[in-house]
Amino acid sequence: MFPSQKLVLSVASDVIGKSDRHHPADAMLRHELTAQRRFPQELKAEVSRAVFSYYRWLGWLDIGQPLAAQVERALELADAFAVRPQTFSDEKLIERAVPAWVRDAMNVNGSWVRAIQSEPKLWLRAKRGQGIALATKLGLAGTLDPPALPDAVLYEGEEDLFRRTEFHAGEFEVQDIASQAVSRLCDPTPGETWWDTCAGEGGKMLHLSDLMGNKGLIWVSDRAEWRLKNLKRRAARAQAFNYRFATWNGGEKPPTKTKFDGVLVDAPCSGIGTWQRNPHARWTTAPEEVPELAEIQTHLLSCAAPAVKPGGRLIYAVCTLTYEETIAVAKAFTSVFAGFEPTPLANPFNSSDPPSPLLTLWPQNTGGNGMFVAVWRRT
Repeated sequence: MFPSQKLVLSVASDVIGKSDRHHPADAMLRHELTAQRRFPQELKAEVSRAVFSYYRWLGWLDIGQPLAAQVERALELADAFAVRPQTFSDEKLIERAVPAWVRDAMNVNGSWVRAIQSEPKLWLRAKRGQGIALATKLGLAGTLDPPALPDAVLYEGEEDLFRRTEFHAGEFEVQDIASQAVSRLCDPTPGETWWDTCAGEGGKMLHLSDLMGNKGLIWVSDRAEWRLKNLKRRAARAQAFNYRFATWNGGEKPPTKTKFDGVLVDAPCSGIGTWQRNPHARWTTAPEEVPELAEIQTHLLSCAAPAVKPGGRLIYAVCTLTYEETIAVAKAFTSVFAGFEPTPLANPFNSSDPPSPLLTLWPQNTGGNGMFVAVWRRT
């Protein structure tokens, strides 16, 4: 074993040993790699891969072995799957790669499990109309095939993109392609007024602003003030200025009396759609969280709906795939709010699919996170 490999296994084991339900592995990994400032980028990438491989292949590991040996075995399995995926049966993948309760909560099939066992792709979002130009600057072949997402750029290099001058100049954001699709499905136009209700640190808000040409106004809210502060920094770098922000805890009183052309409810969810990128969450998400989150999602929609002006659009998006948080929430809203008409959506990843008011984006079809989107127009 090479010295660098021993170091990778040691650091990865340390991160895994410190991770639990209250200390997510991705957060612990960021903390550790930030502390190890002398590590070259290649070594940091190897440690990250080792940590995430451990949680992807946890169902195959002998927990009686030392942690470093388990991590080493997980990396062997990840390498084998990348080269010979056919040697892993669908049945074994479904049995071992996800907890049993998930099979009752959603459609678990071989294609989905194979997708989340693969290592995730890194997607960039270029400024509107600059996808090919950005790809050229970064030495990449080009943008994604679907013309509906012309600014999505797949990055397959090993460079630390956060050091690039293009990043600091606001020319691109690191953003999953499914999240980019949500903003495109919102279909905002310059001069409109929008409300991003659960904006987090502003990934979709920045995209909305770009699609609006920095014109009109976007109200941005989140229950956590620290997220909004990070959003403000990101917006300054991206040169997005057509927004105002305010904390909102999901109550019946919105942050402003304004009526909106569009309201995006990117609601908190179980996050099952991100299990390819965040495999630790497979083993920390509890089944009882799903109905609790569905209740929160329904409440957020009901509180946000009155803020939509007649003719305006209400968009519901969650990065999960459980029936209870997706189709059930959307159908319940439609049955209660008669003044909102479901709007058919075209699948940006497959133009041959018939438009549907309930759109599920699967990782095996998008190359990104799993996502559910529903849109209504207020009559």
